Amino acid sequence: MPRTGRPKAELILSADEREQLTRDARRATSAQALALRSKIVLGCADGLDNKTVAGQLRCSENTVAKWRKRFVEHRLDGLLDEDRPGRPRTISVDQVEDVIVATLESTPPNATHWTRSKMAARTGLSKTTIGKIWKDFGLKPHKVDHFKLSTDPLFIDKLYDVVGLYLNPPEGAVVLCVDEKSQVQALQRSQPAFPMMPGMPERRTHDYVRHGTTTLFAAMNIADGTVITSLHRRHRATEFKKFLTKIDAQVPDELEIHLICDNYGTHKHPIVKTWLTDHPRVHLHFTPTYSSWLNLVERFFGYVTADLLQRSDHRSVQALESDIRNWVKAWNEDPKPFVWTKTAEQILGSLGRLIQRISNPGH
Repeated sequence: MPRTGRPKAELILSADEREQLTRDARRATSAQALALRSKIVLGCADGLDNKTVAGQLRCSENTVAKWRKRFVEHRLDGLLDEDRPGRPRTISVDQVEDVIVATLESTPPNATHWTRSKMAARTGLSKTTIGKIWKDFGLKPHKVDHFKLSTDPLFIDKLYDVVGLYLNPPEGAVVLCVDEKSQVQALQRSQPAFPMMPGMPERRTHDYVRHGTTTLFAAMNIADGTVITSLHRRHRATEFKKFLTKIDAQVPDELEIHLICDNYGTHKHPIVKTWLTDHPRVHLHFTPTYSSWLNLVERFFGYVTADLLQRSDHRSVQALESDIRNWVKAWNEDPKPFVWTKTAEQILGSLGRLIQRISNPGH
């Protein structure tokens, strides 16, 4: 006879419990940990086994078993994180929920976001307790990320075009991500830096002397991560055409060239269009407006900034350009290709959910 496993305690919800769990699971702004736990309990209460619930919610069976057991033993209180050893819990579930809902769905008077002191004054809890609740549920009111949705009427067409090149590059061709990092400044710090010491980070002066700027043109091969670069003091269509000529010269003649770039005006200038007509193997593919995240060369620029430019100290543009060339040479000796994994359908699904949350806050 096959083993059926250890029998599980029966999980039956009261009407109030089901209402509370449903509210926590469906509220778009609920903390994700509490939402997941609520969905687990609701699934188990509907008679589903742990494996089925885990598959539907994309979590492990151990996670389902843990929160099912915690709910059976402690009901709604069991869905909160366990206390560390010490004095018994003095904060009720209702108080915790009040803090979470207020943090997610309201703002304090005369302020744009909650602080620990403002929330403590509102609820009567200590600032330490507020901080612990926020930490337990992954809430960070003091932080904000920025985004801008594309208004490009051809967004979907361009998205499929670019992502298609990443996931299914054409045979007999090379795909390059192209962009310019403009206004790279040669900055000379006003005083020498204090070196890092145990317990003390490196310290640099905030003021500096400017010695001019340069622009880094880069084309990154999506297959192996190598880059073709040029440095120019100006950032015009003329310089971009020169860079295209360099790319054409360095790519073997038998290969087609597909370039992914943004909608900057220099990329669509008449002299560039004329050059493209004379070089039919070169094809430009444009990302949608406000969608620089689609261009993998931005990741490359991030490495340049973090490794070299962020703490640079140069007394001339020539010295800055020399360091950039040496850095790129070292990169090409050990390139780091970036692998694109998201399909166009997955990206559109994520954007759809984001737009829905923006359009229907709190629902």
